[in-house]
Amino acid sequence: MSTPLTHHRADAGQVSPRRERTRERLLDAAYEVFARLGVHGASIEAICEAAGFTRGAFYSNFESKEALFIALADRQVRSRLVSLERAVSALTPGALPAERLDRDAIRSLLAAVTSDPGDERHWYLMTTEFELLALRDPEVGTRWLAQQQALQGELTAALPRLLGELGLRFVVDPRTAVDVLLTAYEAGVRESFFTGSADRPGRALEVLVDLLVTDNTDVTDAPDPAP
Repeated sequence: MSTPLTHHRADAGQVSPRRERTRERLLDAAYEVFARLGVHGASIEAICEAAGFTRGAFYSNFESKEALFIALADRQVRSRLVSLERAVSALTPGALPAERLDRDAIRSLLAAVTSDPGDERHWYLMTTEFELLALRDPEVGTRWLAQQQALQGELTAALPRLLGELGLRFVVDPRTAVDVLLTAYEAGVRESFFTGSADRPGRALEVLVDLLVTDNTDVTDAPDPAP
């Protein structure tokens, strides 16, 4: 049985800058070690060595390797949300066509939330390996599922707001739209690793955005909020 996954963030509002820097260095080191050795093959000792810290520093921030990975996943998603916010702020509703979102605009938004192909492959392999661990360990699985659902909830809240800033909206309820977009993106990423077609996820999402997003001026058929 693994140790509890909850990491010490209850006092997040009181975390000192020094401790926050320590935490970030551990997360940076973990990404590099996980990418090189895999989640299973990476040890806490290897992560500490890469970060230049002792095990004591590790355990003052994370209760386990699993807790660290969940924190890393949280950071990855939040970083992409920030990038998306910036990309949306760079666009203006007047610059978009009245009937459909321009493909160049779609590409700029997708580029804001995707890494380069090498990083994307590393992250996909890490999360896939971690999900296998979560499937085998009920405790890890419960924590991982809760975190993924919370992050998806944040996406479900953020995307309609960002679309609204562009004068656009989903034609289905936001929860369904986010589910469809995430599923298509993950499937496209997986396929791209087998085929070598780096633009496969983007092409699929472009088509889906055309189907799921419309002008916000006509709200008579706007979807009801998700229950």
